[in-house]
This record gives sequence, C-alpha cells and structure tokens, in this order.
Amino acid sequence: MDDSVRGFAAGVIQTEADAVRAAAAAIDDRFERAVRMMHDCRGAVLTSGVGKAGFIARKIAATLSSTGTPSYFLNPGDALHGDVGAIRKGDIVLILSYSGESDEIVRMLSVIRKLDHPVIAITSSESSSLARFSDIVLALGKIDEACPLGLAPSATTTAMLALADALALSVMKQREFTAEDFALFHPAGQLGRKLMKVKEAMTFRVGENLPVASDRLTVAEVLAETSRIKRRPGAVILVDDGGRISGIFTDADLRRLLTDRDGSALSRPVREVMKRNPKRVRAEALASQVMALMKEYRIDEVPVVDDEDRPVGLIDVQDLVVLKMFDVEPET
Repeated sequence: MDDSVRGFAAGVIQTEADAVRAAAAAIDDRFERAVRMMHDCRGAVLTSGVGKAGFIARKIAATLSSTGTPSYFLNPGDALHGDVGAIRKGDIVLILSYSGESDEIVRMLSVIRKLDHPVIAITSSESSSLARFSDIVLALGKIDEACPLGLAPSATTTAMLALADALALSVMKQREFTAEDFALFHPAGQLGRKLMKVKEAMTFRVGENLPVASDRLTVAEVLAETSRIKRRPGAVILVDDGGRISGIFTDADLRRLLTDRDGSALSRPVREVMKRNPKRVRAEALASQVMALMKEYRIDEVPVVDDEDRPVGLIDVQDLVVLKMFDVEPET
C-alpha cells in the first residue's frame, strides 16, 4: 500500500473527526429541550431517516430502547403506505436527514404534522423543509464529505451519529439509568453477563437444594444428612451452633480422606477435616467477581452468605460455565 493511499485514508478519518467536533456546536438550549422532551415522553420515540441516515436512525432507536426509552424505527416509505398509523398519542418523532429535503421525509412529515405529533430534527440547516416543520431543530451546519467525490454520506452520517448518541445518552443520564437496569435489558450478551449478580447466577439456594450441615457431625453423618438433596454440588457448607458458616467440605476433601488406611475416615468429626474460614461472597456481588475468585484460588465452589454470615446459597463453577462467564472480564 503506497503512501498516497495511507495519506488519503488518514484524511478521511481526520475529516470525520473534524465533523464530530463541529457537531458539538449543536449542544445548546434546543438540545436541552430535546432531551427534556424525550425524557418526559409518555409514549415511544420513533426514529426515522432515508438511506444512510436511516441506518443511523435504526441504531439510535436500538440505543434508546436499551437504555430505558421505548423506541423503534419508522421507515419513511412504509409510513406513507400506512405505517404512520403506528404513531400513537404521546409518541414523538426524531427525524434524521442531512439535506432535510428528501422526498419521502418531507411527505411523511406533512402527515405527522397533521396528526400533531412533536418532531425533533437532526439536519444541516434551519432553513430546510424538515427544519421548518419541526418543533426542535438540531442543526449540524455545513459539512464536507470525506468521499473523494464529495457525494457518498460519510462525515455527515458520522456527525449525525455522534449528535444522536449524545442525545440518547443524555436522556439515559436524566433517567438515572443504572448498571443493574442495563444488565436487565441485556441478559444474553456479554454486557449482561458482566453485570449479573451472584443471586441470579447461583442454582443452589437455602430451603431448596443447598447442602448445609452442622460442624458437630461426623463425616458419615454429614454425607447422610445431605444425601436427600437430588442435585448436589461438589461441596457441603458447615455451620456452627449459631447457624453461621464455619467451614466447607468438598468432594476433593472426601477423596483425600478416603486414602486413610485405618478405615476411620468416615467416623471422624467433620470439623477436623473441613476447610475453615472458606472464601465466601454476598448475594449482591457480581458473578464475574466470583469467577475471578475461583480462578485465583483454584476452587470450584463458593458459599454465599448474608450480612450475619449465614449461608443463603452456593455458587458452583458449573453455574458460571453454563452462563459462559469465563469469557467475561471481571469488574474491578
């Protein structure tokens, strides 16, 4: 690849970066009004655009929906053939069009205005047809495309995306949208798994299938006590007379114990062979943090306790394997 190609490519990126910086000029009183309008919306925010701007509009609808604002994309062509009827009382419409003169946009806008729905526009100029018939206009100003012909949407759509993201994320901030909310909206993706809590990931719970026994019992009595549980993890949690965790006894501990040759292994008090003061976590901890704990200390089971150090669950390595947590970087 010769220097001319590299230089041109670097110029494309610089042109688009300049367009994004210039878009910051649209952050004014009208931008704040648009944020308030979207935040106070009692219906949905419909986004719309044609061509490349339409792809940006689709992305912004997805961003809004995933951060607490109901939103979906309205295709301008389909809107003119009946889909405009999808707009309901309380909805607002966010329209993206750099020129503000696209035939489909202008025709759709005339219908939306007749239905008296509020319109926010992201466009180049306040003199465009789209701007004249919108309630709030976020004007990008004149932008030179990075395309060598000056034709293919490039810098304009990049600036449009940046401004629309600023709008969507400002609404998100106003909603005080939390990491927990984000995890709820993204349960299947890596982001959702990263924010999943132990109480959501663990499958062994107190009162259901959690193996808990007194540390006053013998090994044999502990095994008998927990044998009634249909699905067992690879460990038993031991508690003192006050019901607080005192240790953990794992399958690996049992295997090592059974190598004793005098045959007294099962009759020994479990408190003599259990691991005292085991690693444990609270139910509100992140599952990714437990995964990091398991990796660091090479353990497969971690007791889950309440504020009084009483066991409420057990998270097993298989719980995390099923959730594909080992692909997730832990929160720090």
